[in-house]
Amino acid sequence: MHRTIRYDLVYGGLAGLIIVGISLVAYATGLVGHSSSPTFGYLVMLVGLTMIFVGVKRYRDVELGGVIGFGRALLVALGIGLVAAIIYAASFEIYMAVTGFDFITWFSEVRERELVASGAAPAAIQAELAEIRAFGETYKNPAIRIPIHFLEIGPVCIVVALLSAALLRNPRLLPARRAA
Repeated sequence: MHRTIRYDLVYGGLAGLIIVGISLVAYATGLVGHSSSPTFGYLVMLVGLTMIFVGVKRYRDVELGGVIGFGRALLVALGIGLVAAIIYAASFEIYMAVTGFDFITWFSEVRERELVASGAAPAAIQAELAEIRAFGETYKNPAIRIPIHFLEIGPVCIVVALLSAALLRNPRLLPARRAA
């Protein structure tokens, strides 16, 4: 079982670094900052979390001779996802601490521009902004904020883990290559 931890750390680390790297470049270049940012964020997660599939396949092929059951594949996949989620949440905390980034202020400004552009009534805009500010007080607490970030990436990790385990339990899918 100790070998699975190595796969979890390596492939989960790669997944986390891919997600964080692409996200940092997107924020630094101004690519993110409008209504597509949630869509972009989840696409970045999916790109990074392909490492779950790669890691489980590699584990199946190298450690198990090309055959793995669904349960074992799911455990490896979830381990990889957990490491990626930890890196994702920790990197956001580090980013906020190092840069002083105020997510709630940023989000309020973005949302206000979207509401104005959509023609929303001033009273509706102010009501939504008040809700965001109220949530901002809760968001200041790391004991609340960190689990929120796990809830962002967690379901994506679970879906990718389930799909990877379901697909890779079939040894005929991308079979292991034999040594020449």
